Amino acid sequence: MAQRPFSAKSQPGLLLWLGVAAVVLLADQFTKILILGHYQLGDSTVVTAFFNVVRVHNAGAAFSFLSDASGWQRWLFVGIGAVAMVLIVWMLRSNPTQRLFSAALALILGGAMGNVLDRLLYGYVVDFIDVHWAGWHFPAFNVADSAISLGAAALILDELLRVRRS
Repeated sequence: MAQRPFSAKSQPGLLLWLGVAAVVLLADQFTKILILGHYQLGDSTVVTAFFNVVRVHNAGAAFSFLSDASGWQRWLFVGIGAVAMVLIVWMLRSNPTQRLFSAALALILGGAMGNVLDRLLYGYVVDFIDVHWAGWHFPAFNVADSAISLGAAALILDELLRVRRS
């Protein structure tokens, strides 16, 4: 059976999931604009005994992977992010009624859009959440990274539930 072309009427689920991704993107960019407007690179504010707000620039990927490269990594990560976004939208369009799966993909999509936008605008990703304990600091992260991590955890949970049902 041929698939009908996209329309708001034929794919209300897709619009919902794209809306979730847009909310993640907006929250991510809003918080980054606040950090860029109020903090200089390296500035830090202690919030609790285990949490600081900082301004960090990450030219690499997760855990600053390739951050010391000469600049080519910016375009590599933009390309990877763009391909991932297209693939995620295709998967959302194909499975809009699978709630947990689609919610997970929407979180990942919104986070990917936020970090790709940073790379395009600034050449790096703005990170500002610093979680630490007894002198050990987890690498700084942001709202987009949090959404991607939550989405990945939800994908794992979705698969575990799917296997359990079958």
